[in-house]
Amino acid sequence: MSETFLGYLLASGALLLFTVSILVTKVASGRMELGLGFLIATTMNVAFSALTFGVQLGLRAEGVSWNWHAFWLFAAAGAFSTYLGRWFFYESVVRFGPAKASIFQISSPLFTALMAWLLLGERLSVLVALGMVMTIAGLMLVSYKPGFFSRRGPTPELPPDGGPAPAAMKFGLRQQLLQSVLFLGMGSSLAYAIGNVLRGTAVRSWNEPILGALVGAVCGLALHLAFSSDKGGIAARLRTANRGSMALYALIGVSTISAQMCVIGSMRYIPLSVATLVTLCTPVLVFPLSHLLFRGEDKITATTLAGSGLTLIGIFIIVMR
Repeated sequence: MSETFLGYLLASGALLLFTVSILVTKVASGRMELGLGFLIATTMNVAFSALTFGVQLGLRAEGVSWNWHAFWLFAAAGAFSTYLGRWFFYESVVRFGPAKASIFQISSPLFTALMAWLLLGERLSVLVALGMVMTIAGLMLVSYKPGFFSRRGPTPELPPDGGPAPAAMKFGLRQQLLQSVLFLGMGSSLAYAIGNVLRGTAVRSWNEPILGALVGAVCGLALHLAFSSDKGGIAARLRTANRGSMALYALIGVSTISAQMCVIGSMRYIPLSVATLVTLCTPVLVFPLSHLLFRGEDKITATTLAGSGLTLIGIFIIVMR
């Protein structure tokens, strides 16, 4: 098996796992508040990655050759992706709807490609760049919802459990910035892109994707707890929470951290922007599966089919270049 093929295989595995997490989130979000569910999922990120790393250590003969530089890169990636990226994304979903949030999220591979080119000297061929443009255009069509360009009125402040707020955003122009879909959308896309570049840089010098995912998850959880506005009430809410809903969010945590392990591993073998792009093709799978599993809640239109076709052609060009 070639290293390039292994990279695409790992990225595809991440795509499937992220798809599972999205479908489960669709069910779980109606049964438990998002903030508490986010905490459970992030805690499970840490627990499952720690368990997986322990199993890995038990199965291999050699120990861990420590690399502090890569360690801190993985930790910083957790701060940007697991904490800031999710915060910006959830804020944009609640305030402006999933369609607008998803459109900005799809731009993340472009920022990843730009930063990888500037910082790592990673270059893409013209054919791969064309495939990326086609894929992103297809994903935009798949994610498009009628009324995307219509304005929405001001939305009320999120409750304390709606998500952690970085301290730097609590003062000054905070209210104006939170009403800007451009600020929240671009903030999410950039945060994820920075996290991807940090992870890709780290795994190429320290081939420890499972440990890297664990370090990032611990950092993200620590930041979430540090900036949570209701630390004292977490234990009480967990005691009264529905056990079935907690199990669903735990499953989300397992699937998302497993996907992160796969995508980090893939970044060692294929361009960072390509690995990111493959994992963002979830709408192509989520829409038809949602249509089947949730009794046609997500309608498949001609635009959806056209976008899916364009996305698949773009991915085919990238893989078969």
